[in-house]
Amino acid sequence: MRIAEIERNTAETQIKININLDGSGKYDIQTGCGFFDHMLMQLSRHSLIDLTIKAKGDLHVDAHHLVEDTGIVLGKAFSKALKDKTGINRYGHAFIPMDEALTRCVVDLSGRSSAVWHVKFPTQKIAELDTEVFKEFFTALADNLKAAVHIENLYGDNSHHIAESCFKAFAKAFRYAIETDMRACQILPSTKGTLSC
Repeated sequence: MRIAEIERNTAETQIKININLDGSGKYDIQTGCGFFDHMLMQLSRHSLIDLTIKAKGDLHVDAHHLVEDTGIVLGKAFSKALKDKTGINRYGHAFIPMDEALTRCVVDLSGRSSAVWHVKFPTQKIAELDTEVFKEFFTALADNLKAAVHIENLYGDNSHHIAESCFKAFAKAFRYAIETDMRACQILPSTKGTLSC
């Protein structure tokens, strides 16, 4: 079973995450931030990862710490559950439309961190969230997952649609990257012999 539990507590946030990479997309997500919950639910459902997130943050300041730290903990949980990555596809990509918005995500579970974010929002906020926090979320996730995560919104007019297409595109790309390659299920997908730092 590719499961993991990670808990992280700081003066700014308290976060506990449980995941099952081989689940069915069931989720129980409570961050205190409605739109962020909605995005994490999309990630769970479209990756088929069972995801439980209980998070509290200093929302009286803003949502930045909560969103970024959730990315940190989620990346660590993904990394722990993947173990040594033997037999996985390693790479994944997806093009996901959300009405008028279209986003591409490409993932490489290389053991090296790199986040590329080419996304511009027409508004500064979606509900209570500053749109700039989504870059921080995916950067933190990529750093702690030790993966290359490239996300580019190709076009779109509605900030909600753009954000949702980003989360769904990551979910689908990551789902494929972590699936077993049946032709190479006992093989590590690297000529180096390792996919860790």
